[in-house]
Amino acid sequence: MYYIGIDLGGTNIATGLVNKTGEIILKKSIPTRPKRKPELIIKDMATNCIEILNESNISLPQVKSIGIGIPGRCQNKTILHACNIESLDNFNIENELKKYFDLPIYLENDANCAAFAEYLFGASKDYKNSIMVTLGTGIGGGIIIDGKIYKGFQAGAGEIGHHVIISNGEKCNCGRNGCWETYASATALINQANIAAKKNPNSKLNTELNAQKIFEIADTNDKTAQDVINNYIFYLAEGLTNLINILHPEIIVIGGGISAQGEKLLTPVRKQIQKNVYIKNLDTKIVQAKLSNDAGIVGAAILF
Repeated sequence: MYYIGIDLGGTNIATGLVNKTGEIILKKSIPTRPKRKPELIIKDMATNCIEILNESNISLPQVKSIGIGIPGRCQNKTILHACNIESLDNFNIENELKKYFDLPIYLENDANCAAFAEYLFGASKDYKNSIMVTLGTGIGGGIIIDGKIYKGFQAGAGEIGHHVIISNGEKCNCGRNGCWETYASATALINQANIAAKKNPNSKLNTELNAQKIFEIADTNDKTAQDVINNYIFYLAEGLTNLINILHPEIIVIGGGISAQGEKLLTPVRKQIQKNVYIKNLDTKIVQAKLSNDAGIVGAAILF
């Protein structure tokens, strides 16, 4: 039996055919073009599914269900709000997709999908209480409690990037000041590096930057870059410490592009957490995600 997972993003629609062990047999990605009518977006999703089945020589009766991860809030097969795809707000995606497939349709927040995939097949496998933190343009999060996605009241839980770590701090896109993602996302790291570069014209940071480049420059003993990284690690650890104090998960999985730094990032983060966590000697593990960009597809597929 196979499952189809769709990771619906503001830029691309990524679709994968997944088997029961979480392996992606084939995946395809097409542009979302989010300003279109929702019916056209769903039609493209359906076309993508059909093409994957044809190319895999898998017939529709061999597919058990279709799961969709969306960047926003959903409930009862309806997208209540989709970040960067406003045309899908308050749209019942099941009704539209059922025009193409007579299959069970499941819908979930994309970060929850990624967290669920890591729990079943990835870095947090065998840990029933876990949190996934995705460091990207913002900070996404998914919470697993007793082996189930924790959605909260009206499916609003998991927006961990928007807890405040600095009162009256930098303005966040959400409208508040001092949110964690304004200090610990990949975007925040780049912003912090650009500000430091202007103040220190001799630093190698005075070039076009991405998160990986900043770490590479820090490795060359560039003092300005090292200070930027150290500050970033402090902010990242502050937020993780808060999550541990509140939820005390067995494990926290770090995903997103910055997680590729591995122990270069995680070792100092762990030290900072142990210094500040309320209950000392807690054994919450902090680890790198295993499923990378495929987690959203796999998690959506296995929502059944």
